[in-house]
Amino acid sequence: MAAIGISSPLQESSADSPTSNTSSIPAKKIKKKAKERTHHCLECGKSFAESSILKEHQRIHTGEKPYQCTECGKSFSHKGNLKKHQQIHSGDKPYVCLDCGKNFNIQSQLRLHQRVHTGEKPYQCSDCGKSFSHKGNLKKHQQIHTGEKPFSCSECGKRFRDSGPFKAHQRVHTGEKPYQCSECGKRFTQLMNLQRHQRVHTGEKPYQCSYCGKSFRDGGNLNKHQLIHTGVKPYRCSECGKTFKARGPFKAHQRIHTGEKPYHCSDCGKSFKQRSHLQRHQRVHTGLKPFYCLFCGKSFSDKSTLTNHQYIHTGERPFDCSTCGKSFTQQSSLLQHQRIHTGEKPYYCSECGKSFRHSCTLKAHKCSKTEAETSDL
Repeated sequence: MAAIGISSPLQESSADSPTSNTSSIPAKKIKKKAKERTHHCLECGKSFAESSILKEHQRIHTGEKPYQCTECGKSFSHKGNLKKHQQIHSGDKPYVCLDCGKNFNIQSQLRLHQRVHTGEKPYQCSDCGKSFSHKGNLKKHQQIHTGEKPFSCSECGKRFRDSGPFKAHQRVHTGEKPYQCSECGKRFTQLMNLQRHQRVHTGEKPYQCSYCGKSFRDGGNLNKHQLIHTGVKPYRCSECGKTFKARGPFKAHQRIHTGEKPYHCSDCGKSFKQRSHLQRHQRVHTGLKPFYCLFCGKSFSDKSTLTNHQYIHTGERPFDCSTCGKSFTQQSSLLQHQRIHTGEKPYYCSECGKSFRHSCTLKAHKCSKTEAETSDL
């Protein structure tokens, strides 16, 4: 049986073939005519080619979310978004990064992740030119220039640029500590605080000083430590000129000038300049004495009192007078003693003007002026 040859439509007609009015030209791809957008949204005026697309769009305005997840009850306005969400429950991660092998539920997440490898940063700040790999990060950054802080705490009025620090702050008021250490059960308000705490158990110290090689559990402590080498004290008090290495002591110092006492006792209303002072004071109400003497078992409400007490057992007198060499167990006792050498008498009788080295001597003082006035009556 002879094979049937099929001529190409582009083949020229031979002299034997009948002539045709149709010339042999390549077939051009005909563009599909775009559908007319006859379906209009009455809310915003946007137009669509199909009524089904208009209906989906209108859910933006109505808030309708007809597609519900059977696993967790979360609702969605589009069926596609529900399908993407359901992959969280199924564990299905069909999108794989060819560079590192990491899997993702959604293709858009994979695309965002790939910028880690490519270094692509398509979102640029129009104010300073800084570039970002994610649009959300650009928006957060731009708030630095605008000064915008859209997240406001309803309890204290403090404002925040983005939702993460705002949510973490709210836990100060609610007392919520959702992050728990699996080793010791201690709870934390922020994930990074838990991660830092876990290094206590693991012994990990990933932050190393480039000057001396000393290692630290968190970056903040490394930064503070390095100031020892550099001698830099970046925080300067505008009132008295005193400089500080760290922000915490600087802020605490400023309250000397402002008189601000932001830490309030909920039991008696007494206010304090520092949180640690409030915590120590609150033990007066709770009766808590968490500091125990290893020698006799006696307990104390604060660590400094325990330290002073332990000198009774050890016989240690760490506070030495630079003038005469006499030693003391407490710094307050040394200060009182030094007044013998300096002649300082800081306690004055408001009636007769007589001064004393110690407050107890002032209290025991019987003012001759007051006695004379009393005898005249």
